Amino acid sequence: MERKTAHDFDQDLLVLFDAYVHGALDRRGFLDRAAKFAVGGVTAAMLLDQLSPTFLEAQVIKPEDARLKVGYVEYDSPNGYGKMRGYLAQPAKAAGKLPTVLVIHENRGLNPHIEDIARRLAVDSFVAFAPDALFPLGGYPGNEDAARTLFPKLDQAKTREDFVTAAAWLKTRPDGNGKVGAVGFCYGGGVVNYLATRVPDLAAGVAFYGSSPNTEDVPKIKAPLVIQSAEMDERINASWPAFETALKAANVRYERHLYPGTQHGFNNDTTPRFDAAGAKLAWERTIAHFNKYVR
Repeated sequence: MERKTAHDFDQDLLVLFDAYVHGALDRRGFLDRAAKFAVGGVTAAMLLDQLSPTFLEAQVIKPEDARLKVGYVEYDSPNGYGKMRGYLAQPAKAAGKLPTVLVIHENRGLNPHIEDIARRLAVDSFVAFAPDALFPLGGYPGNEDAARTLFPKLDQAKTREDFVTAAAWLKTRPDGNGKVGAVGFCYGGGVVNYLATRVPDLAAGVAFYGSSPNTEDVPKIKAPLVIQSAEMDERINASWPAFETALKAANVRYERHLYPGTQHGFNNDTTPRFDAAGAKLAWERTIAHFNKYVR
């Protein structure tokens, strides 16, 4: 069966789904409001199913790929939740020390898609580490709805410290070159922007459709940033003008790319919001940025 794309859905339904994904609507609320888009024998529940991730079919790099070493690693986070865990992916055979990249998930914790992103970086000769913010609550539960329900229960002040500590942990790894980049998506994009204000030696950041940091903290940013934005993403794009003004005033090196016709989440190839052309270009720019500043 041919996979659906965002163009197969009404834009108002996509906005509704975005609200559901980000906790502004519960499942029942989404289904009730989506009912008016359910026509021709399609139910609201079927629409939700069509919009939800298909992790296995979309996998780009398999976990058992012989080019890689992958596994789960724990690290201490005394200023956060105390003990954390993440997914580490690296080339099986590396000549010398490699650049390291922190991979920060969406608001569902460390799901299979984000593990795949870490493996994609490893294939490009990076040591990639993707912490699971949900680890203190038992870890990613294997189900997106359950993960979304768990996520608001996190103490975000502690969770932010868990990511700050992860960057420090990555920087000191003996297989790394001492430079750390960070890439994040949605919630994770916002965390990348936040880390740029908190981690003075962050080598580079790439934020996919993430919320802006506090503008008063922008002058603390030392890392060159790439901001990857979806055109059809009013919620996130609303804060960009003030963020850009602050970046310019602080002389922060940044590039912002707006991908025409794309939805929030366009890089996530497990859902219909995926935009193949936009994602390909955005990923090429991401790798180029890390090769320039982290390698």
